[in-house]
Amino acid sequence: MSFIVGILTVLLIINSLLLILLVLIQLPKKDAGAGLAFGGGAADALFGAGSGNALTKITKYATAIFFALAILLGYLQVRAHNGGNVSEFEKQVQQKQIQTPFTMPPSTAPATSQPSAATNNLTAWPLASGTNAPAIAPTNAPAK
Repeated sequence: MSFIVGILTVLLIINSLLLILLVLIQLPKKDAGAGLAFGGGAADALFGAGSGNALTKITKYATAIFFALAILLGYLQVRAHNGGNVSEFEKQVQQKQIQTPFTMPPSTAPATSQPSAATNNLTAWPLASGTNAPAIAPTNAPAK
């Protein structure tokens, strides 16, 4: 599936480059200015009133192929990410967990029952502001 998505992505990039070149090499019509786009004859300026040379026809086909590839790639990407790949991965993870259960590594640090008072800064002052908090009195009274 991912191989097909890769090939279609390369085709989309090539088609995009071709479409850019086709649009750039076309000559504008003499009567297809900005005034026609806002007034009468906008459909003739946009679609060419059924007439066109080979470049305009190739541009129309390249545009249709571009949109078809973009929609197809979007559909395939959604299907690939929400499809069976996720459940297959989860099955492999569950099988691996069943085969090799988790064990604690051996401890290399010496076992101590309590840390020393000099290194334990968390127990020096209680965190609660209730009755267990020590009262702090000023050591120097302000002079009047």
